[in-house]
Amino acid sequence: MISIFLTYPTTFEKIATDAKYSICLHSESPIVKYVFPGAHKSSNLSLAWTPDGTRLLTGGSYQDPTIREWDTTTWKQVGDPWTGHTGYILAIAIHPAGTLVASASSDNHVRLWQLSDRRTIAVFKHSLDSLCVTFSVDGNHIFSGGCDKMISEWTTIATTTVRDACVDGDLSTNEELLMQDINTDGNNHTPYVHRSKACFPITSSRIACLNGDLSTAEGLLTQDINTSPNNHTSYAHRSFVMARKYDWDQALLDAIKSIRIQPSLTGYISKGIALCGQGRVLDARAAFDVASMHTDQDSEIAHFLLLIKAIALFNADQHDEASLLLKELAAGCPDADTLARDIVQAYLHVQLGIKALDGARYDEAADYLTAAINSSDLSSESDIHEVYEDLVVLFGWDLKSLWQKAHHKRCDALLRAGKLQDAVKSYQHMMTPNDEVTKADCLDWSNGESRTHFKQQCSALCAANGEAAFAASDYDKAIDLYSMAIDLDSASYIFFASRSEAKLSKMLWEDALLDARKVTELNPSSHVGYQLSHSALRGAQSYDEAIEAFTIMLSKLDDAPEAHIRDLRQQYVCPSEAEDAIRRAVWIELGNAPLRLLNTSTGLLCDRAAQLNLFKTSPEYKELLSSITKRSDLEMEPIKEVVAMHFRCVLLSHRWEETEALLHHIQDKMLYELDGLGGTAKLQSFCKVARDAGYRWAWMDTCCIDKNNNVELQESVNSMFAWYRHSALTIVYLSDVPPSSPSGALASSVWNERGWTFQEFVAPKVVIFYQKDWSLYLDDRSPNHKESPEIMKELEGATGIDAQALISFRPGMRDAREKLRWASKRVTTLQEDIAYSLFGIFGVHLPVIYGEKKQNALGRLLQEIVARSGDITSLDWVGQSSEFNSCLPADIISYAAPLCSLPSLSEDEIQTAVSSLRNIVPVDSASQLYNMLENMNAPLFANCRLRLPCIAFRVTEVKRRPGHAAHSTYKVKADGLQDLLITTADKTLIQFSRPRPTQQRFFLVRPWDRRLLGQPDFSEQLTFADEGESVGDWFESQSGLDDTEEELSIDSEAHSRSLRLMVHLGQAFSALLVAQQRVGEYKRVASDQYIIAQVKDPASIDITMNIGTLDIL
Repeated sequence: MISIFLTYPTTFEKIATDAKYSICLHSESPIVKYVFPGAHKSSNLSLAWTPDGTRLLTGGSYQDPTIREWDTTTWKQVGDPWTGHTGYILAIAIHPAGTLVASASSDNHVRLWQLSDRRTIAVFKHSLDSLCVTFSVDGNHIFSGGCDKMISEWTTIATTTVRDACVDGDLSTNEELLMQDINTDGNNHTPYVHRSKACFPITSSRIACLNGDLSTAEGLLTQDINTSPNNHTSYAHRSFVMARKYDWDQALLDAIKSIRIQPSLTGYISKGIALCGQGRVLDARAAFDVASMHTDQDSEIAHFLLLIKAIALFNADQHDEASLLLKELAAGCPDADTLARDIVQAYLHVQLGIKALDGARYDEAADYLTAAINSSDLSSESDIHEVYEDLVVLFGWDLKSLWQKAHHKRCDALLRAGKLQDAVKSYQHMMTPNDEVTKADCLDWSNGESRTHFKQQCSALCAANGEAAFAASDYDKAIDLYSMAIDLDSASYIFFASRSEAKLSKMLWEDALLDARKVTELNPSSHVGYQLSHSALRGAQSYDEAIEAFTIMLSKLDDAPEAHIRDLRQQYVCPSEAEDAIRRAVWIELGNAPLRLLNTSTGLLCDRAAQLNLFKTSPEYKELLSSITKRSDLEMEPIKEVVAMHFRCVLLSHRWEETEALLHHIQDKMLYELDGLGGTAKLQSFCKVARDAGYRWAWMDTCCIDKNNNVELQESVNSMFAWYRHSALTIVYLSDVPPSSPSGALASSVWNERGWTFQEFVAPKVVIFYQKDWSLYLDDRSPNHKESPEIMKELEGATGIDAQALISFRPGMRDAREKLRWASKRVTTLQEDIAYSLFGIFGVHLPVIYGEKKQNALGRLLQEIVARSGDITSLDWVGQSSEFNSCLPADIISYAAPLCSLPSLSEDEIQTAVSSLRNIVPVDSASQLYNMLENMNAPLFANCRLRLPCIAFRVTEVKRRPGHAAHSTYKVKADGLQDLLITTADKTLIQFSRPRPTQQRFFLVRPWDRRLLGQPDFSEQLTFADEGESVGDWFESQSGLDDTEEELSIDSEAHSRSLRLMVHLGQAFSALLVAQQRVGEYKRVASDQYIIAQVKDPASIDITMNIGTLDIL
């Protein structure tokens, strides 16, 4: 037994602490009054009473190194244990004012605590165990002793938080505030006592300000100023005190002195407050602006500074400006200490409310006071939080009574405004606190006639005002009013129905359901109760019960005796109609989704039937079905959104490895239970990444296609682009990019060289790249790597494709030659896939025939492009001819070279050439040429035969240049063309000349390009609306010409257009050399370089060329 005797004359004479088990309290008699079993886990080594005797503090051993606080009225523990020490707590002392606590421990530390919130203010350090501690009589110093055989003296510290530091002018870190070490000399054991004279008046003056003792605070600060005349902080603090005393002149003088000594945040705050007190608002704003420069860029301090500024402006009658500042602060910093902002807002609203009430503006007063009550939890039970003590210090606020005052004044304002129901609600709200003292105060305020008046008037207004509140979406008010009505008349189902509707609007599903069932109980034949039950059950996610309630509601409508009630049935749909609408939306969504999908939650591979079954049993489906009750709900877009969200799918783009998880490896198996080896590990990781990202479905080409089923394979290949296009996310797995790879690794990845990965990247809208270990490439955590400038720049360099084209790629025939160039250097494992992988790029659907070989597969694709689009740019290539058709290349690599680009004329040059031809070429001749070319058909390509509209020039001479290389060079002459050279390995080209002709005919042809006509392509034209001009405006603008002028204008324009065509035809062009086979059939002679031809005389071009269509095999 360890006994500690403490005298507390009003209650107990002796307290004995048992070192192991309990704390015992004894009075003068030998009878034990109280026993605390197990106060601490082990020994109870120290105790201390607070000066007012309401609290007892106890300290534990190293097994429980905490301080526990006990309420002496109930002898129950208050709050959580105080933590911080790590050794025996050997002594506890309490400040004479009852505000601070000091504790000494075997962990070598003395801790200073704030009693109100059990916070550690400072930590002092001995070199050895600290054994005892006490405060000086005036409470300004702490004395402690320890195993180092010394008594050390400390100054009490007031700085506790960053905000306290702001007010005290100290922007130190928390560690600097809390840890103040004593440096001890090991030889003489003479301690260096850390003593901050500036902190002495701060601590005492702060306590005095909190207690409202401004004279004491002023005296302490004046004493400190006299001791340290250059202490700028003391001047600033005294300025605060003088402002509290409304001595604005002295307050401003002290603030200016503080700033002159050293400009600081505290000094400028004090100056701003003093200037506001003098009514010099403009100067005050400037002072607060300068104060913001001393916040050390600390957002919390800056936020608190703005709160102080708002209060000061408010006190200077700048109410609108202060309110606007708080509003902007809330909008600009929504997460920055909202409780502090709410406290300030509430206090200001209370002051405005009181002012309005005194001015007989009762509605305005009620609004302000309501805003104050709703803006913060102003509970009178709680002590003022330490972060708001500064407001009390600076402005003398009485926050403890704010709650009572706001409620009292609001009740008074509402009562005088004639809003009795609101006054009653306010009164009831006021009576909810558990604080009996507050309740008693409220009862005293509302006793007698006022309280009776509230209850008498409420019943007459609650029902009508409830309807008005509901209509105004003030559901809380409506619920309260309907509840009052129900208390008055509990037999009316209408009140229950109204309250149920209000609760539904508040999403109080269970409460709304109880009221709805009460409606049914009171009026069983009405559909209203079931209608409300349906809504409440839906909100509570009891969808099956909701659908059942809705079905009963429909039957009640059908059976209603009143015709107008039966007519209501017409606006509703039965559940079967809703099911049909959902089914249609599902099939639309699944039309762009893979046939098989992996469930990322279960790891099971699901076919269409399994996917649909999972959807129909999901909460999303039931919620959707239960929400479709009216015909207007059958609109497809909202249904599609729900369906699309459920079936969101993540697709994988990757390079196939030697071992991959195939369909038979995972079918009917739990993926996550398989051995994580090879391709299975990749698949498992992919599904986990997709699952963790919130997606239910995933797809991987190795295992989600039955390649033995030709029909499924055909559909998959032709739908692949659409699947990736409609994926919610495409994950690109770079198996050859190690973790933490630098920029450039993606460009070097084999993934960039594969044929299928081209469409797998350009098709999806959202793409994320992962490295070998499934970490993000470049640690880029943006939601879409297609929006990452760094990654897209890297891909642009690697692929040679403009980044914008990669991001906003659109499938189709447009720019077909350029798309072929993009794909020209990619490779595939199966040779046919080089074509099949481009089906989606060009938006074509063709049979998939593995085994047909590359030339045939590529030929079918190119044939489809030319046949559908009429675009002849895909004939622009060099290399070896295809067996499919000689106008097509044998290999896609032939498109690697850019499209043949020849110099073009400027508009001025064209006009000059047109002018020179105008006097040489007859009008009829030019027009005839133009009309012939305008009437040329588009190219036809089918069954490996190309009917090519072209301008042909008969070859008259071919001579081979000396040399024995595999590729021969020939000098070629043709009617109407300048001589040219052709290099080719094709053996079909023979030598001949006019003196030694050949029966086989050869032509240099210019494939006809309709763009040379200079006519608009209406498939790409803007509409009148797009151009900002209406059809009426166009006709009106033309109406000023008479018929003769109009005809002359048209003829002139047509002639100019014909001459422009001749100018274009006279320029150099990329020609094809074709050799006759059978009558009317030709084959292209492939060349190793582009054949660039040039007409001899543009003026006689109509004579030297043949216009027609050639059949090319």
